[in-house]
Amino acid sequence: MSEVLLLEKRGGVATLTLNRPDKLNALSLELAHAFAHATSEVENDPSVRAVVVRGAGRGFMAGGDVAAFHANLSRIDAVVSEMIDAYHVAVRTLARMAKPVLASLHGAVAGAGVSLAVNTDLAIAADNTVFALAYANLGTNPDGGSTYFLPRLVGRRKAMEMALLPDRLDAATALALGLVNWVVPADKLEAETNAIAERLAAGPTLALGETKRLMAAAFENSLSEQLDAERDAFRRSARTQDFKAGVTAFVEKRKPEFRGE
Repeated sequence: MSEVLLLEKRGGVATLTLNRPDKLNALSLELAHAFAHATSEVENDPSVRAVVVRGAGRGFMAGGDVAAFHANLSRIDAVVSEMIDAYHVAVRTLARMAKPVLASLHGAVAGAGVSLAVNTDLAIAADNTVFALAYANLGTNPDGGSTYFLPRLVGRRKAMEMALLPDRLDAATALALGLVNWVVPADKLEAETNAIAERLAAGPTLALGETKRLMAAAFENSLSEQLDAERDAFRRSARTQDFKAGVTAFVEKRKPEFRGE
C-alpha cells in the first residue's frame, strides 16, 4: 500500500490510516487513488469483518490539498476531475460494502474530511475534534457525498447552514447534531475505537451487511418496498450459520459466537 495510505488487518478489523500528517492528511491525487485501491481490497477480503478509517498525526483530514490546487491552476479541471473520480470510487465502495465502517476522528475534520466522516456507518470523535464543511471558503461546492449524507444526518436546514456558512463546530456540537455517535477524551480515542471495531468484527457480519443495505435504501423505497426488502433480507439472514448460532445461544441463555458465515 502507498505510504500516503496505511492498511493494517488484525483480528477481522482492517484499519485504513490516512498518512500525510505533515499536510494534515489533505486529500491529494495520490491519496485519492490509494484510498480507492485500499477500500476495494478490504471490501473483497472475506477475512475483514469491520473497517476503521483514521488519520495520522494531529488531525483526521483537513480537506483537499489547497497548495496542490494552487500549483495546478493552469490545468485544474484535469487535476480535480481525476482526484474526485478516484475519491468517489472509494466513497461508493465504503457505502456499498457489506461491512460496518467506523470513522475515528480527531483534530481537524474539514472539507473532504467531513465528507468522508459522514459517509461512514458510525463515527467516534476525540473531544478535541473540530469540524468545518469549508468548501465555500475556497469558492467551490461540497463533494465526496457530503450533499447526500449530511442532510440525512442533520436535516436539510442545518446541512445548508454548514455548507453556506461554514463555521467551525466542536465535538460536543457534532454529537448533539448526530454527526458522530460518541465523543471521548483524546487520550482514550484509540482504545475506544479498537473496542467498538472489535465488537463489530465479532458480530454477525452478514446480518450487519443486510442492515446496512436496508438503511441505505430506506430513503428511496416506499414503505411497501422497504417491508419487502426487510423480509427478503431476513430470509437470507435466517439461512446463515450465524442465525443458527444466535438462536441457539439465546435458547441456551449464553452469549453467541458469530463467525460471519
